[in-house]
Amino acid sequence: MRNLLKHIQASIFRVGWPKDERAATKAMVSSITLHVHPPKVRPAALKFRASWALGIISLVLAGALTATGVYLMFYYYPHPDVAWRSMKDLAFVVPFGVVTRNLHRWGAHAMVAIVTLHMLRVFLAGGYKPPREANWVAGVALWVLTLALSFTGYLLPWDQLAYWAVTVGANMAGAIPWLGKPLRILLLGDLTVGEAALLRFYVLHCVLLPLLLFGFVGFHLFRVRKDGGLVVAEHDPATLNAKPGFRIPSWPHLVYREFLVGLVTTAVLLLLSLIANAPLEPLADPARTPNPAKAPWYFLGIQELAHWSAFWGGVFVPAVTVLGLAALPYFDRHMDGVGRYFPKERRVASTLFLLLMTFFAVVTVIGTLFRGPAWALMRWPS
Repeated sequence: MRNLLKHIQASIFRVGWPKDERAATKAMVSSITLHVHPPKVRPAALKFRASWALGIISLVLAGALTATGVYLMFYYYPHPDVAWRSMKDLAFVVPFGVVTRNLHRWGAHAMVAIVTLHMLRVFLAGGYKPPREANWVAGVALWVLTLALSFTGYLLPWDQLAYWAVTVGANMAGAIPWLGKPLRILLLGDLTVGEAALLRFYVLHCVLLPLLLFGFVGFHLFRVRKDGGLVVAEHDPATLNAKPGFRIPSWPHLVYREFLVGLVTTAVLLLLSLIANAPLEPLADPARTPNPAKAPWYFLGIQELAHWSAFWGGVFVPAVTVLGLAALPYFDRHMDGVGRYFPKERRVASTLFLLLMTFFAVVTVIGTLFRGPAWALMRWPS
């Protein structure tokens, strides 16, 4: 029996537990899960501030959302007559239903924030420069897909918050010239949010968008691997006393750090899910409009801009922002200051990008905390 278990283990794990540098490199190359890492990395890339672990946190959150989402699918019915009741059943009928829903809800919000911060970090470090242009574009696509996944999942509880948040979002999409009405009908299956919209959002959220997301994640990890790993400065203090091109094995130095970050991320998310329940408002009622009706928090900045101009604020600014980010590496190609945060060589670019991010953060805070009935400005958060 013991020999049989050894044969089974050997058929799965071609290399045993690495005991030296050569075995560690062989393990990294032979394992399908470890092969996404380069066999060796620069010492500077192992510093926490080199990446702030935002990439691995995003990946852990995506895995948690997938696992909890599959579990929730067993108990959810995408129909207006029973969708809200499915949410209530999680609290009284489904084992660990409340915690699972909390994990999914807070994980989705966290992923939007972490992916946004990840893009900010990559930009400030110059990680979009050659030869990483395509990977940056993939990162922009992942950011948009993350927002789309969170938005489509927002409707599924079918409560007042979900119904009117998606209604506001659909109205903003309808403001696109020429394409607005057809896009709205394609998205909702009707002129208003109803049974067709719920079914379409369910299919998008559970099938199409996850397939696109993990496809881009695979490409993103592949490009990181082939483009030389994490972008770090050529003359980092961690490598000043090392030979040019000096590398250390990814196992165990990088793998252990990623495993620790994964554990901490999971623990924090689980703790939050145990102490804070995801909101569930009364059943959606198309005849009872909240005042004000607000989009999800990550679209409140766009809603605030759309309040001033439906086209320029709600369509033009977001579209130009996304397209500008995707086109950025094909215009900004000088390599000065790459791998360092806020280098003097990239002071103008870093300042402009931070101003853009600060602008969107400010309008989001205004839309979230300082807008009251009839979208009037309030003196103090209500």
